[in-house]
Amino acid sequence: MVTLRRAPQYQRPGPKLEPYQVILRPLITEKATQVAERHNAYTFEVNQMATKTEIKQAVEALFDVKVDDVRTQNRKSVARRYRLKVGRTKNWKKAIVKLKDDYRIDFF
Repeated sequence: MVTLRRAPQYQRPGPKLEPYQVILRPLITEKATQVAERHNAYTFEVNQMATKTEIKQAVEALFDVKVDDVRTQNRKSVARRYRLKVGRTKNWKKAIVKLKDDYRIDFF
């Protein structure tokens, strides 16, 4: 559950993010679709600077739903190779947002 019991001790560095800047895109994969159907939890790619509280507020504002829980993962880059060139994928942040039982999000 994402609730603040006290005021934060320090202000987060960086700009104030708008809801459309926090949620970058929904992740539509086979696993994410099963989790959405079974557990009413939806997966999003989010801004790396976004906190759980900002993600919760952004989802509630953009989709007009009530959020129950937010879990996040920082996905690390992986080395990829194409012929003789070596590169890396980007680092990104993933959020799994569980909604209250009465609410649903329709992507299709």
